[in-house]
Amino acid sequence: MNLVQNVVLVAIILFFAVLEIRSRKHEHFHATADDTKLELFMFLALLAVSQPFIFAVTAKLAAVAMPAQRDAWAWLPWWAMGAILLVADDMTQYWWHRASHSPLLWPLHRAHHTAHYMSIRITYRNNFFYYLMMPGLWASGVLIYLGLGNAYLVYIVIKLAVILGAHSAVPWDAPLYRVKWLHPLAWVLERTVVTPATHWAHHALTNDDGIGHYKGNFGNLLFIWDLLFGTARITRRYPPKVGLQDDLLFGKERWFVEMFYPLVHSRRAHSALVPGGRAYEEAKPHGDAMQHVPAAEPRP
Repeated sequence: MNLVQNVVLVAIILFFAVLEIRSRKHEHFHATADDTKLELFMFLALLAVSQPFIFAVTAKLAAVAMPAQRDAWAWLPWWAMGAILLVADDMTQYWWHRASHSPLLWPLHRAHHTAHYMSIRITYRNNFFYYLMMPGLWASGVLIYLGLGNAYLVYIVIKLAVILGAHSAVPWDAPLYRVKWLHPLAWVLERTVVTPATHWAHHALTNDDGIGHYKGNFGNLLFIWDLLFGTARITRRYPPKVGLQDDLLFGKERWFVEMFYPLVHSRRAHSALVPGGRAYEEAKPHGDAMQHVPAAEPRP
């Protein structure tokens, strides 16, 4: 199953990659060598290490804990399997993503926001331990043991297509907002699945542009979770800049620090990737001027 899933994943990636290349958007990324290393190594680590490890461990544990339940849910209709996967994987990933914007877990997710461009290449740009700790992957491993393996394969293909599309440098939803008679379709889609407009807002460099919403729009496949749990913002616009303010002020972190923290610590000033460090806070008003408020000083 993993082989089929990976082949389909590569096919979807190639599709969006061709779109980005044909649009020549990739020429404006100005990605550094560290950007490329982080994105490539994390993609390979997820496919070759994290997901196979989680699925192997859950299969072994489930076989020990409930040997009689192997394929016990295989009789369920497709819609029931889909509903279970949406809750066990996608809803839990919403909460995991939301929790990852808290001070405790931000270092494991920060790398995803350090890219100063939107592209499919940043889709799996995260800390190595971010995916190892993701509840949805562990739950999916158990559900595969219970007989939802084929349903998971279809589900994950759909989810990957939506996630890659949301990160793509070519916003597929833009025509829906330009063409008036497509507005009703846009209204439904943007409230159902994650779109480039809503997800780009989550990656915005600032909230001050009236578009950015990096403490909301946490959905991965379904945007419904953001609507249900009060974190949605829909503007049908795209932020002019994405990334993190502290990278502009203090320089970008090294790729191996972003990927392997807390095993490796940052040497940068005002870094969240040191013990006791905190995320950089956005500029705040002070009198007639705007002053940047750095996070806690990193420990030596």
